[in-house]
Amino acid sequence: QVQLQESGGGLVQTGGSLGLSCAASGIRVGMPAMGWYRQAPGKQRELVAQITSGGRTNYADSVRGRFTISRDSAKKTVYLQMNSLKPEDTAVYYCKADFIARDYWGQGTQVTVSS
Repeated sequence: QVQLQESGGGLVQTGGSLGLSCAASGIRVGMPAMGWYRQAPGKQRELVAQITSGGRTNYADSVRGRFTISRDSAKKTVYLQMNSLKPEDTAVYYCKADFIARDYWGQGTQVTVSS
């Protein structure tokens, strides 16, 4: 059973930085495609950044140039470095692992950016 555990959320001022981590357990070989998503109150969950099993990255337009997704395959961990944060980045951030058979989600971590 795959489990994902996010950490690193918190409260930061506009223009500040935060780093999120997503530690995966139960993945035996390699790393699947993984992504960071976020959901703000009253809004749908949206993709923030993805990293494929081959290491290719993709970003939402709203975060490109400010956020960076990376991974440490040996640690089975995916990271999201968030710089130049804005109040509109406030949301619960979720980690997702994409497998052929199904997807797995973490429980989420709150990021709040104060103006």
